[in-house]
Amino acid sequence: MNQADTAWMLCSTALVLLMTPMLAFFYGGLVRSKNALNTMMMSFIALAFTGVIWALIAYSLAFTAGNKWIGDLSNVFLRGVGLEPLGTIPHMLHMSYQATFAIITAALISGSIVERMRFSAYVLFISLWGIVVYAPIAHWVWGGGWLAQMGALDFAGGTVVHVNAAMAAVACAIAVGNRREYPSSSLLPHNVPFTLLGAGVLWFGWFGFNSGSALAANNIAALAFTATFLAPASTLLVWTFLDYIRSGKPTAVGAATAIVVGLVAITPASGYVGPMDAIWLGGFAAIPSYLMLQWRAKTNFDDSLDVFAAHGIGGSVGALLTGIFAQKALNGVQDGLMYGNPGQLGIQAIAVAAAAAYSFVGSFILVKLIGLVIPLRATADDEMTGLDISQHGEEAYLNAEASERLVS
Repeated sequence: MNQADTAWMLCSTALVLLMTPMLAFFYGGLVRSKNALNTMMMSFIALAFTGVIWALIAYSLAFTAGNKWIGDLSNVFLRGVGLEPLGTIPHMLHMSYQATFAIITAALISGSIVERMRFSAYVLFISLWGIVVYAPIAHWVWGGGWLAQMGALDFAGGTVVHVNAAMAAVACAIAVGNRREYPSSSLLPHNVPFTLLGAGVLWFGWFGFNSGSALAANNIAALAFTATFLAPASTLLVWTFLDYIRSGKPTAVGAATAIVVGLVAITPASGYVGPMDAIWLGGFAAIPSYLMLQWRAKTNFDDSLDVFAAHGIGGSVGALLTGIFAQKALNGVQDGLMYGNPGQLGIQAIAVAAAAAYSFVGSFILVKLIGLVIPLRATADDEMTGLDISQHGEEAYLNAEASERLVS
């Protein structure tokens, strides 16, 4: 057991946990005011249901030996998960750290179905999804499963978190359907400062997300920390130029989105690439995500908060570029294409394709099965009134009439 490593992982766990409330602010600012609380609650509720289910069963399925597809039940109900060392930190701390990853991955999905999915259906979905979809993919990559055996590199979750969440989001958006006013009406963000606040503190928390994935206070953590600083800065720089080229006006929503895209893209590579390669990676990642976001806005597909453009494209590009920029000299794992190992790019492509396919199919089947038990979608009247009132009996902002009712 190493006290420095334990202290760093305690801090990293807290940092990653903070990311879920900040995702609530990021998403909450992007919706209309009548749905702000409901959107934010979709992130907060993941702390409860996904967190508890992770401890009860999903951690065991993800991180025990099992077979190449799924772990076993030896750690169910945290049996055998105590203060004994796992590496240089307590086993219990490793479980808690990984729980924060499972929580935010589930919360990310909500961005595709805001303003229309029933809260109860969403809660049931993420509860089962953590067991059926997230845990197996985590086992494939981080638990010694078949992708790990193949040599796939995913330092902090490009495939396990971002591609996985994005494809689940696409499946849910298709199953639930478009918002009733989309695309005929302009559905504008109600509080862009909330979104900027969320993006800024997400960046702060992401240092625990990426650097903490070293599971120690060492040089790999420092490498990941530097990459997590430089890549989003590069993405934001390129995104700003793209905004100038397209409209002549860099937007605040665009800046917040760029930060998240850069963070997503560097996640799988952060512990494998040098600082200059991190800058290149962040800059490259801006272009396909930007183009996908612009294209999606012209279609009839209502991925409300562009989870696929930010996390699906950003995560895929980051995972593939890991296969290009990874350096064995830095981490001791594998070289990428740029450093003499072209085969790594193919392995990364297989990992992305496998995670995307399993997540989409598994999520689509799961959400359809849930739809047979309870309605997935809010009623038309509820959508018009807003899901804050219909799902929670609250309002984010009291208008004059509501204020009078409250006083009386």
